[in-house]
Amino acid sequence: MTENRSFLLVCLGNICRSPLAEAALRDAAARAGVAIEVDSAGTGAWHVGHPPDPRAQAVALTHGIDISGYRARQVEAADYRRFTDILALDRDNLAEVRRRAPKDAVARIGLLMDVVPGRKGQAVADPYYGDAAGFETTWADVSAAAEAIVAGLVPDRHSRAGGNR
Repeated sequence: MTENRSFLLVCLGNICRSPLAEAALRDAAARAGVAIEVDSAGTGAWHVGHPPDPRAQAVALTHGIDISGYRARQVEAADYRRFTDILALDRDNLAEVRRRAPKDAVARIGLLMDVVPGRKGQAVADPYYGDAAGFETTWADVSAAAEAIVAGLVPDRHSRAGGNR
C-alpha cells in the first residue's frame, strides 16, 4: 500500500452516527494492525463541542469502546485537504459535503455504505429520534462499513509471498 489513507465520517450533528462510525473504524483498523487516521464531523453546528449522545456512548461501550472523550465538530474546508476520504452517512449529508467542497479539495467524497456489498446508495440508520435499539442498528451498519474499509486496506498476504498458496 503506497498511500496513507485517512477518513472523515460525516453525519448531521456529529453526536450519534458519525462518532459511532469513527469508533468502529478505529477499532477495526486496530484489530487488523492497519494504521489510518480517522475522525468524524457534522455538517451542522448545533452540537459543536458536545460529547456523543449518551445512547451512542452506551452502545459503543457495550462493544468495548469508550467514546465519552469524543467532541462534536463541524466539517471545515481544511478537511478536504487533510483527509483522503470523506464519507457521508446519508445522501443529504453527502450532498452538503459535496456542496461545501473547496476548489482545491483532494479528498474522495462518497457514501459510507457504498463500501458494503449490497448496500450501495443506502444510508446509515439514524437513531436520534428513536430508542436505544436504534443505536444497535446504527452500530451494525457502521461496523459492517468499517470491516469493509479495513478489508480493502489490508494488503494481500499471498501476493507479498510471491503468490504461492
